[in-house]
Amino acid sequence: MINTTIARLALQALLGRRRFYLLLAFPVLLVGLVALVAALADGDAAYELLPGLGYPLVLPLVAILAASSVLGPEVDDGSIVYLLSKPVNRYGVALSKWLVAVAATLVAGALGILLAALITGDPGRAVALFVGAAVAGTAYSALFVAISAVTRHAVIACLMFVLIWESLLGNLFTGIAWLSIGQWGLRIGHALSDQLPDPASLPYAIVASALVTVVGVWFAGDRLRSFSLKGED
Repeated sequence: MINTTIARLALQALLGRRRFYLLLAFPVLLVGLVALVAALADGDAAYELLPGLGYPLVLPLVAILAASSVLGPEVDDGSIVYLLSKPVNRYGVALSKWLVAVAATLVAGALGILLAALITGDPGRAVALFVGAAVAGTAYSALFVAISAVTRHAVIACLMFVLIWESLLGNLFTGIAWLSIGQWGLRIGHALSDQLPDPASLPYAIVASALVTVVGVWFAGDRLRSFSLKGED
């Protein structure tokens, strides 16, 4: 079902855009900030930046840039119509583009969090953060690819979701942890290291993350299957 040609074109689109440099800039800034705090204070103080800044902000921003780069521009300029005029499976298109987006998110986002966590001096905690970030990044990518297939204003919609729901409200109200992708990732990481936050139940976090991933990719494929340029927002 995976279309290697579509995946290759999506990867070329991702690497050939300015967004790619922004995608790399966020984890570099995170690593630099953690290193600075670790040097000025200690590893524990630097670690606090990761669940408070890395998960609700840096990781989803990387996922937004990756997802919007592999699908968004084609929806914006209408070239998606040309692509979908070919005899290709729409779900295969969505799956192929999501795989590229999630690979970029894991390399730039989750790996960036791992490198930053290693600076704090606790490898076990760093691995737990990486696993949680990988799960959250996978779900974020699926959600943002689905949003990119719905509207031409996907970046704005995704940013509103991240800044308002994941970052602002997620840090103010503990109950939102049950509906926050970043918090699900932290809970899964908590299973590997009890130094991570424990915002929700582990079975729920696993099932919810998997559900968002599967439904997100399926919805993107379904949207592409019925896509028409006329009437797009």
